[in-house]
Amino acid sequence: MTATRTEHDSLGQMQVPAGALYGAQTQRAVENFPISGWPMPREFIAAMGMIKAAAAAVHHQAGRLEPRIAAAVIAAAGEVAEGKLDEHFPVDTFQTGSGTSTNMNANEVIANRAMQILGAGGAGERIHPNDHVNLGQSSNDVIPTALHLAAATAIRRELLPAMSAMSAMLREKAQRFDGVVKIGRTHLMDAVPVRLGQEFGGYAAQIDGAMEMLAAALGRLCELPLGGTALGTGLNAPAGFAGGVCAVLAEATGLPFAESLNHFAASGARDAALFASAALRSAALAMGKIASDIRLMGSGPRCGLGELLLPAVQPGSSIMPGKVNPVICESVIQVACQVVGCDAAIAAGATGGVGGILDLNVAMPMIATNLLTAIRLLANVAKVFTRRCLAGLEANEPRCRELVEQSLAMVTVLAPRIGYDAAAEIAKQAHQTGRTIREICLEKAVLPAAELEKLLDARRQTGA
Repeated sequence: MTATRTEHDSLGQMQVPAGALYGAQTQRAVENFPISGWPMPREFIAAMGMIKAAAAAVHHQAGRLEPRIAAAVIAAAGEVAEGKLDEHFPVDTFQTGSGTSTNMNANEVIANRAMQILGAGGAGERIHPNDHVNLGQSSNDVIPTALHLAAATAIRRELLPAMSAMSAMLREKAQRFDGVVKIGRTHLMDAVPVRLGQEFGGYAAQIDGAMEMLAAALGRLCELPLGGTALGTGLNAPAGFAGGVCAVLAEATGLPFAESLNHFAASGARDAALFASAALRSAALAMGKIASDIRLMGSGPRCGLGELLLPAVQPGSSIMPGKVNPVICESVIQVACQVVGCDAAIAAGATGGVGGILDLNVAMPMIATNLLTAIRLLANVAKVFTRRCLAGLEANEPRCRELVEQSLAMVTVLAPRIGYDAAAEIAKQAHQTGRTIREICLEKAVLPAAELEKLLDARRQTGA
């Protein structure tokens, strides 16, 4: 039987595991919410530690916390930020919508660990979760602040660099493939020629556009709700406290964190998270589209399009020897689907009547978990896609030339010279006989051979 100790909160006694750094309120949450088995994300817990350490430092500078207590709280909160105390954060994601359980989990762990740090020299000193660690704060401003801090940091440090590397690789391939002319396709049907490099340049532009959206979202996430306390009025938050904490966090992260301009909006709505989620969805859809196109252009190797040669990274079948599948592309596509799901959950959580109700959003832990999950998935899959697929991608130039010559859409360039109806008749004959546009035109002598050769030069049809 697990040894326990007795802890107290405003509702009475609770039996808490003897070795746990948390207290009664965390234990109540553990028993109340055995829902998913998903604790709050590591990035979120790290942000909580950073906020509590910064708060203690600002309170110490203002003379509101005794030096020994402040130092112990800062040290304990630092251990939380570093992940050294993760085992003491068991509260499920699907908890109270304000995240109060996680805030008190952090307060209790930091208070108890701080007393351990004080050790024998701190005999008789009591560090209180609410009075010291949570001084000047409320769950209602700390939790959304942690959401913003964690998401902004993850986007800046993980996602944007991964996407930038992907964009650079796509641009490199665009340049390398610029001389490869292939048949374009609209509605999955043959269209006019296009250079493979032009398609890859388009892919790079998609990623660049998604990065621009993420940069804009990052700016909004850098407005921190701290200082609004319970519902935006700032009750019990000392003057200058929130601004001081934001300054500490900005210096620690290199991000321009500042206090929210309107604490009532910051308390009642999760608009910055919604904006960020929309940007993440855009990035996911761009990556998914690119991966899907590459998978299709690489289909075969003999009976598909076969225009691209994808790196072989693992055997593709347990029954078909020699089969190799586009597994990296499929991973990207699945991540894109998951991120769209995360976005849907975030949108629902921010909707009035669901999570966004009156003066407080009450779906914050779920929103935070989905937002951080989306960021982490996209950052990881972008790295894998770039390293294990895009870097080794090659063009199958002979196949591309073959398909261009066979395409009925080659007749398009003749329409201004011989008329749409005559061009359509040539395409019809080519299709019925299995011959190329060039062969039909030469046989019918629709244009002088030299002019026809010039017009049917596929590279000239692709523009500058």
